[in-house]
Amino acid sequence: MADEQQQVFQLQRIYLKDTSFECPGAPDVFLQEWKPKVNVQLNNSARRVGEGDEFEVEITVTVTAKDEAEEKTFYLVEVKQAGIFTVKGIEGEERAQLLGAYCPNLLFPYVREVVSDLVAKGSFPQMVLQPINFDALYQQQREQQKENAAAAGETVQ
Repeated sequence: MADEQQQVFQLQRIYLKDTSFECPGAPDVFLQEWKPKVNVQLNNSARRVGEGDEFEVEITVTVTAKDEAEEKTFYLVEVKQAGIFTVKGIEGEERAQLLGAYCPNLLFPYVREVVSDLVAKGSFPQMVLQPINFDALYQQQREQQKENAAAAGETVQ
């Protein structure tokens, strides 16, 4: 029992990695009727940092608001929020779920705040990102990977 490795999960740091706000049609867009079509794209990734037990988890959110005809862009916001986490003694599926679902859940409120602030500073109505179920997204991704692996296995045979 003394040989068993202790499990450690710690948040080391949360930081804004990259951000961008564009309002390509200003000032003309402020004279138009405000009926935007909003598109939100989300991506998250995790990678080991160095050779230790630290991992960087990153969420990228891109929000595009266009007019109803989708001809003019009101604004485009991209935010990359990241965190460094220590994950020691946790392996396999448990570590993958921590990095793929739990850590993004911790980072998402920071992304939401940055997006809301940038849009407001651009003189647009507040943009509040809706909650995201990262656990469900993670499970969906795992199922897709299993299906792809099974399809590839059938094709190879």
